[in-house]
Order: sequence, then C-alpha cells, then structure tokens
Amino acid sequence: MTSTLPAVTTPKVPAQRRPVPTERSTGRTTPPARLRSSRSDLLLCGVLLVAILVVQGWNIADYPTLSDDEGTYLAQAWAVQQGKGLAHYTYWYDHPPLGWIQIALLTWIPSAVSPGAMTVGSMRVAMLVISGISAVLVYVLGRRLSLPRWAAGLGMALFGLSPLAVVLQREIFLDNIAVMWLLFAFCLAASPSRHLWHHFGAGLAAAAGVLTKETMLVVLPALLLTMWRHSHRDTRKFALTGAITACTLAGFSYPLFALLKGELLPGSGHVSLWDGIKYQMSRPGSGFILDTSSGSYGVLHSWLYYDRVLPLGGLAGALLLLVTWRWSVTARALAGPALTVAILALVAMRPGGYLPAMYVIGALPFLALVLAGGTASVAHAVLRRRRSENENRYVTAGRYTLAAVLAVAAGAYVVPHWYDGDRTAVTADANKPYRQASAWLGSKVEDPKDTRVLVDDALWLDLVHHGYRPGLGAIWFYKADLDPAVTKTMPHGWKDIDYVVASPTVRRDARDLPNVKAAIRHSTPVATFGTGPDRIEIRKIRTAAVGGER
Repeated sequence: MTSTLPAVTTPKVPAQRRPVPTERSTGRTTPPARLRSSRSDLLLCGVLLVAILVVQGWNIADYPTLSDDEGTYLAQAWAVQQGKGLAHYTYWYDHPPLGWIQIALLTWIPSAVSPGAMTVGSMRVAMLVISGISAVLVYVLGRRLSLPRWAAGLGMALFGLSPLAVVLQREIFLDNIAVMWLLFAFCLAASPSRHLWHHFGAGLAAAAGVLTKETMLVVLPALLLTMWRHSHRDTRKFALTGAITACTLAGFSYPLFALLKGELLPGSGHVSLWDGIKYQMSRPGSGFILDTSSGSYGVLHSWLYYDRVLPLGGLAGALLLLVTWRWSVTARALAGPALTVAILALVAMRPGGYLPAMYVIGALPFLALVLAGGTASVAHAVLRRRRSENENRYVTAGRYTLAAVLAVAAGAYVVPHWYDGDRTAVTADANKPYRQASAWLGSKVEDPKDTRVLVDDALWLDLVHHGYRPGLGAIWFYKADLDPAVTKTMPHGWKDIDYVVASPTVRRDARDLPNVKAAIRHSTPVATFGTGPDRIEIRKIRTAAVGGER
C-alpha cells in the first residue's frame, strides 16, 4: 500500500513578528553587485573622469614649477630603464625602489619612442594614468561604502578637481602612486562579495602602497577597520589573518633584498637599510604646524592657499563622523576614511615632526569621501525625510528652501575659488626659466662631454640628453658633497667644476654643502632666466680664482 506524505509548507511569519530593521533608513542607494553593470554609474564616472583628465592634463608640463624631488624619482626611473641599477647614483635606501620602478614602467614606451622626451615636464603626462585610476577608485569606494550615486560622484570631483589636488597630482611624486594602491586596498576590503581572496588582495595592495611610499604605513589601521566592518563574521578571522599575512610577507621583501645584498646593517664601505631608516627618522623637524614661525605652518599655509574647502571641510567632516560613530549609519559606513584622515592629521601635528609639502596627498581621497558623505547626510536630513500627515506644507517648503540656500551658498564660495585656482593651473607658465636654462646649456657650451655642471635633479636628465656625462658631467649638486663616489673624482673640490646652475633649490641648500657653496661664491653669472627668488642663474667658475687657489 502506497502512502503519501503531506506536502511540507513553510509557515508564514505574521506581519507583527517579521524582523524589524535595527537601523533607520538613511536614503542611501545600494550599489550594484558589479559597478560595470550599472549604466548610470558608468556614465557619471566616465563624464567626471574626462573632466578630471582634461583639467589635470591641460598645461601639465608648465605648471606647477618643476621640483627636485620629481627630477630625482624620474632620474632613478631612467636608471632602471637603462639597466644602470636602482638609482642614477649609489642607491642608499632613502625610499623603497618600487615607486620609481613603477614610474619606469609608466614612462618606458614614450622614452623608447623619443629618448629626449625623458624629462620632468614631458613625463608628467604619465601621472595622468595614476590620477585617472585613483579618481575611479574613489568613486568605486564611495559606492561600496553605500554613498548615493551623486555623493560618490561629488567625492570623485572633490578629489580630482580641487586646485590643491590638481597641482599635487600633476607632479611625479611617489605619494600619488602609493595613494592609488591604498585606494585599491580599501576597495578590496569593502568588497560586497566578501571573497577571502579580496582580503588577501587588499593586504598585497596595502604592501605595494607602503613599498611605494613608506609613510602609508600609518594608514593601515584604518584599512583593517574597513575590512573588519565589511567582512563576514564567520570568516572574519581568516580574512584579517590572510590580509595581515599577505601584507607582512610582501613588506618583508624589502629588508630581505637588503639582507641578500649584504646591506641590511651598517658596515664599512657600503650603504645600509638601517642607515637609511635612521636618516629618515632623524630628519630635522619643521616645527609645530600651528606655530606661525615654523616651516610646518608654511606648508599648511601653502595647502590652504590653493584650497581651503577640501582640507578644512574634510577634516571637520572626519572629526564629526568619528564623534557620531555610535549613532550615525553614515558615520559607521565611512569609519575607515574618517579614521585615515584623523591619523594623518595627528601625525602632521606631532611636535617637532618633519612635514613635506606632498604629505597631504595621502589624505586627499579620504578628505573628499568624508566631505561628500557629510554632504549626503545633510541632504538626506533636509530632503529625504518623508512629509508626515501633520507636517505643515510651509514647513516642507522651508526644508526645500533651506536645502537650496545651502547649495547656493556652498557653490557661491567654492566655484569662484576653484575656478581661479584651476585657471591658473591650465594657463600659467612657471617653468619657462627651466626650459631656457636647459636650452642654453645644450647650445652654448662647446664640449658637454668634458664639462662638469652642478645642477638640481629637475634639470639633470635634460643635461644627459644634451650629451653631458651622467653622474660625473651632469652632477646632482648634493652628490658633490655627500657621495664618496663623486667626491673622489673631485680632488680639488669645487675647483673641478665648470658651471653651477643656481636654481632656487640649489641656492637654498648650498649653505649646508661646502663645495656647492664655494662654487657659487667663486663663480660669475653668464646667463640668468627669470627674476626674483625664482630665477635660475647659470654661473661659470672663475678661471682666475681656480688657478690662484690651486
């Protein structure tokens, strides 16, 4: 006899017993599982990306002024391309080499097509690749942190179009590349799919960021916080362990490299990683950032000169998010970026610390995200709240009027300031003196191969392309006093130099470099380009002084 089992049915949960959301709706839009499947996201991100690349790329070679740091990183990338080692002089572990190895890869094709184009001004174009990728990652991270589409776009625009960002992201700085890797790590850590390999990848990307610029190390706690919040609780231990292990093992490749070369610890006749770390940790401080007489305050003032909205507004937004973390859904979603801003601000404010001008680059994307998130919260509070039956229509109109007034006021303040700053970036020519000095040294010196010139690294590659001997003919001015491999070729010190290109950097730092200082003192200007403190003087060592003092 065949028996039939009754159909198993799932009992319906009474409406009153259904789970109630523990958090109030915030009006945030849920990002698609794959952003590439969302036409609206792709369209908005694409339009903003084009605008950012146009603004940052227009006039990129002529503004801002070429810096010695840019020249150093590009010259080291050139050395990697030419197979001359990790630097154009002795590599002394001042920074991990991964940063300029990436620059070498970015500039490899254009330098192969036109070797003479391997100069700072021309190769700034390569930074557009980094800026574009970073801008897209800011948008992706904003959406993964559940920002509305328009707010993620606002964060991307703040990051890419702020005059401060336009100026700094154009320059060949390691910080820009490191930020790209760090943003990639945050995007993987906040991945909605929560795959374990995403978290392992976040650890590897974080290690790449630290090995590109070691100052990114201080931001890793914020990355771990983001990973903690977005990982599944059942696999959280595995995710965090895998990410930390991947980051640590990749990071140890740097000291392992030094160990294999026999340069991990100090010793006779060689550089060492330990000495490089000691130098970086013992650099003279630039003073407290709020002390008006300090160098750090001057750096802060230079940031605020270009833009006050992003640094100050983002910092205020980060502090507000951290204070309201327990009560605000938006604050919890943006906890990682807010903590990043707070950490970087605390490091910048440490008494007696050294604060370089490019330091703020590491904070720019996170300042943009928290400022966009704060704007979204205000907009939701004013506009997204449903009108209750008892709400007077005048109250509703008042809310919308308030939103309009706030938007107009913000636009009235931001747009003119940003317009002026970005217009300067796309029209000003700050590097004409450098081009003129390069042209003079390439056409007026009769025998470049037998001529020795002290020059800053912003012009070093120009001279190499003009036929000066790399390293010993075109001499990075610091090396004339600090590198034994160069000083041993100068038995008579400054008297073995023919010319000094006295740029602002050379004049500023010559007081601590005896050979450079003496060369300037015993030389005569033969050509001057530009005026005032930004001028560039080409000075020829006086033959009479050399002959008389030998």
